[in-house]
Amino acid sequence: MADRHQNPTQTHQQQPQRAPRPSPNTPTNSSIFLRKLQGHAPNSTQLVGFLTLLVSGAILLLLTGLTVTATVLGLVIFTPIIIISSPIWVPLGAILVLTVGFFVSMCGFGAAAVAGLSWMYRYFKGMHPPGSDRVDYARSRIYDTASHVKDYAREYGGYLHSKVKDAAPGA
Repeated sequence: MADRHQNPTQTHQQQPQRAPRPSPNTPTNSSIFLRKLQGHAPNSTQLVGFLTLLVSGAILLLLTGLTVTATVLGLVIFTPIIIISSPIWVPLGAILVLTVGFFVSMCGFGAAAVAGLSWMYRYFKGMHPPGSDRVDYARSRIYDTASHVKDYAREYGGYLHSKVKDAAPGA
């Protein structure tokens, strides 16, 4: 009871001291944090892009889960049928793979032949297709080499011919 009837000066001294209230001009930690947060806040374009990414990712994750689930259930259900009918499916699958491979390779070879013939047509018509300068350079190098070999053969052909006459004077 004596504690209740204390002197007002004693109660004032026992209460903890409060920090002085900051003036509106001095920045506090929370105001500095809010300013930094506003400085790094995304603009509306970035926000829409992030939301689009989030929604697209969620949809793709859902579709992936559905695909995996359907694949596993399909394998569980159809595995006995596949095992029983495999003597039919294996040769049929091999024939199908070979047929599709042959068709695709023939299409590729046909496309390559058409591209080559088209390039040759443009080259011989003088339209200068890509790479024609290299062909011209190679042709000139081959011609130069052939003419050098011909000259060399003429020069040393007579030398060899005279050596043969020395070795076989009646020849």
